[in-house]
Amino acid sequence: MQSHKMGYAVYSRNHEKRMEVEKNREKDYQQSKHLFAVLDRKMN
Repeated sequence: MQSHKMGYAVYSRNHEKRMEVEKNREKDYQQSKHLFAVLDRKMN
């Protein structure tokens, strides 16, 4: 797995790296959710 430019071995061993990845995932999720809401409003 090379999600977020890091292999699973590094992800599983390094807590700081894992927290960084999860923070970025949450940010990506929130941005996607916002974009979907904007598009949904424009379509309705």
